[in-house]
Amino acid sequence: MTASYNMSFRLRQATTILTKGFFQITHNSFALIGLAVLFVVMALVARPELRELGESKLYSVLQERQQESVGMVSDPVANDRATATDPKALPKQQAAVAYWLSKKYRVAPEPIGALVAEAYSVGAQVKIEPTLILAVMAIESRFNPFAQSHVGAQGLMQVMTKIHSDKYQSFGGQFAAFDPLANLRVGVKVLKDCIRMAGSVEGGLKYYVGAANLESDGGYAAKVLAEYARLQQVADGRPIRTLIPQVIPDATITKVLDTSTAPEAAPATSATPDNSATLAMS
Repeated sequence: MTASYNMSFRLRQATTILTKGFFQITHNSFALIGLAVLFVVMALVARPELRELGESKLYSVLQERQQESVGMVSDPVANDRATATDPKALPKQQAAVAYWLSKKYRVAPEPIGALVAEAYSVGAQVKIEPTLILAVMAIESRFNPFAQSHVGAQGLMQVMTKIHSDKYQSFGGQFAAFDPLANLRVGVKVLKDCIRMAGSVEGGLKYYVGAANLESDGGYAAKVLAEYARLQQVADGRPIRTLIPQVIPDATITKVLDTSTAPEAAPATSATPDNSATLAMS
């Protein structure tokens, strides 16, 4: 009894010592970890560049893991850079214009929605009808932000980038010509200057296309004003009917069909007259 009791007592004593030692070591480890964390936090607060470096390293590691898992480089801010707005979120009038342009020019409604919203915003600031701005875009580029004419006019509004490079400085440089919103704003400024110099919208459009010193602008102003009138109808909620010429092979005559659904023939761009002269004016 005495031997077994002593053995049991020693085992309990050893267990107690081991348990206390374990908790003491664990407690000290947690304390050390806590001190280390506190030190790191203080260092990051005192040295912001260390925090930025750490965030950059962490982002790189996460990006590499994402690339390994999906097989491509991720870009979580791409959505924020996109020029897109849900037309459903726009006022009724703007939404109607956006959907109509999207259908006619076969462009996604979201980027068109962003352009319509910007045209209304900028138009209100410079006192130019937003539907006129959109009409110029339609005739100039058919809403292609990467369009370029044979004389070097670029982007949605087909502005001569080299001539108006100074106007792009506030947007970061000449490559902003291919940013839809930057091109729109610069184009509107040029258009406003042209209208002011000519004294009328029609005359301003002739200046804008570079035909100020020519007898004819090749029908450019007429095309823009016709599209402007259609957009005004859409904005006002009035139905639109488009007249489309169609050739009947048997009779070899032209018959005009009255329809509201068929697309119109592609309009000519402003590159027909040399618009370098007009767009040189600021």
